[in-house]
Amino acid sequence: MHAIRQHAFGPAENLSYERTEDPRPGPGQVRIAVAAAGVHLLDTAIREGLRGPLPELPALPTIPGREVAGTVESLGEGVAGLWLGKRVVAHLGFAPGGYAELAVTDVDRLHEIPGNLDFAQAVAMIGTGRTTMGILQFTELGPDSVAVVLAAAGGIGTLLVQYAKHAGATVIGLAGGPEKVARVEKNGADLAVDYKDSDWPEKVRAFLGGREATVVFDGVGGDTARESVALLGPGGTHLVFGWSAEGLHNGTPLLVEGVSQEVLGPEMMRRAGGPNPVQTLELRSLSQAAAGRVTPAVTRFPLAEAAAAHRALENRATVGKVVLEP
Repeated sequence: MHAIRQHAFGPAENLSYERTEDPRPGPGQVRIAVAAAGVHLLDTAIREGLRGPLPELPALPTIPGREVAGTVESLGEGVAGLWLGKRVVAHLGFAPGGYAELAVTDVDRLHEIPGNLDFAQAVAMIGTGRTTMGILQFTELGPDSVAVVLAAAGGIGTLLVQYAKHAGATVIGLAGGPEKVARVEKNGADLAVDYKDSDWPEKVRAFLGGREATVVFDGVGGDTARESVALLGPGGTHLVFGWSAEGLHNGTPLLVEGVSQEVLGPEMMRRAGGPNPVQTLELRSLSQAAAGRVTPAVTRFPLAEAAAAHRALENRATVGKVVLEP
C-alpha cells in the first residue's frame, strides 16, 4: 500500500508519500480500505515532536493519523462476517496509522456510516463532531441564547453555528478574511464578522442592539477571546476548548474566574456517560449528521499531499475539517 510516513520529528516536509507493507488485522480487528483520513491540528503538533494529550510520542518511523473512514475489506480472527464490505468510520484512539490506503483497528471502534454521509463527512463527525457534541454538553441553547462562535469557519465552528441555529439561538460567527466570513454567513450565522477588522466588537454590539452574549465558544484564545468575553452579559459562559491563536507550543487559554470553563478532559467524558463515553459522543455526533441537523464542512487533499495539508491547516488556510483522500 501507499502511506504517509514520518522518519523524524520536525516540519511538514518530513511527511513523505511511500510504499510500505500492508497491515494485517489481528484477533478482534478489521482492515479498512481507507477512503478518507482526518487531519487534526494535534497531528501537526505530534509531527513536530510535541506529545500533547498523548501518553507518549509514536515510535519512528510512523504513519500519522487517527481518524479513518472506508470499507471493511479484511477480518481478523473472531470478527463477525457481517462487517465485511460495510462502510465504516473509526477513531483509532492513541494508535497512529490513518494516513494510508489501508488501516487496521479494533472492531469495537467501528461505526457504520449513515447512508446520507460520504466518507469525508463521516471522518469529520467521528473526530471533530465528537468533540463538538462534548462541548455542547456544557450549555443549553435556545431562542433566548446569543452564541458567539470563534473560528466559525473551522471544523468545530461550522458545527457549532449549525447546531445553535437549529436550537433557535442568535448566532454571531467570527472568521478571518472575506472568504471565510462569506462561508459563515452561508452556514446560517445571523451575523458573520472578520476578527481581523479592529472594529468587529462594535459591529456585534450594534447588531445586537443592547442584547448581550450568553455564551462564547472559544477554540482560539488570545485577543479575539478577550474581546469576545467582553461581550458576555451577567451569568454568561466562556467555553474554552483550544487556543490556536497562542499556538500549541506554549499557549495557555484565557480563563476568567466565574466566567470561563475548560471543557476538554475528564468532565466532558463524565457528562457523556455510558459504559464508553467516547462512543456515546461519537454516536451522538453521527446521529446529528444523519438527521440533517449539522453538515460538516470539509477541505480535501490527496493523500500524497499530506505535507501541503499540514501547512494549510497551520496557516489557517482551510475551511472545516481537513481530510486526506487516497
